[in-house]
Amino acid sequence: MAHVAFTTFAVLKQPYAHADNDSFNALEPLVFGASETSPGFVARATAVDTVTTRWTNFGRDYGDWGTFQAPSFYTGGREDDTDTRASTLSLWQDLESVFAYAYSDIHLHALRNRREWFVHLPNRLYAAWWVPEGTVPTWQDACERLDYIDSHGPTPRAFDFRDAFDADGSPYTLRRPTAPAASA
Repeated sequence: MAHVAFTTFAVLKQPYAHADNDSFNALEPLVFGASETSPGFVARATAVDTVTTRWTNFGRDYGDWGTFQAPSFYTGGREDDTDTRASTLSLWQDLESVFAYAYSDIHLHALRNRREWFVHLPNRLYAAWWVPEGTVPTWQDACERLDYIDSHGPTPRAFDFRDAFDADGSPYTLRRPTAPAASA
């Protein structure tokens, strides 16, 4: 049995603590909470240390998930007053589960408003890959997968929803949920 590791990475227009990000920062706990109660959710990287910084993840310990890192294309700051990255790392039972979460409810609301908070980048900003059940991906793994898909495109090593692969490395067509039929 395998799980899908999933990472996202975006760059804010302003440092995390800037007032322009207040609406984003208010959504963050709701978005994380929604992921944790979504069907198919397994786990997500959560800091285990007691670092006194409020905004930056740089230097934070995530236990089995490792110390926080950023992909090579991130050139922003690494302190509370300069950090502009927003990132996630999670595990899911299957691709359909993470897709259903990403494109519904509060997370869909955040996606639709992303231009308000994030700069447009030419890079791939999310990647998925399969890991054996019981394996915890690290932030280093996530960065390597983001850099890989950015350089090589989707392969079984790192892929997206459009060009997905199954746990055996074969091309996979995501079964997207269908909208309920309208009643007469």
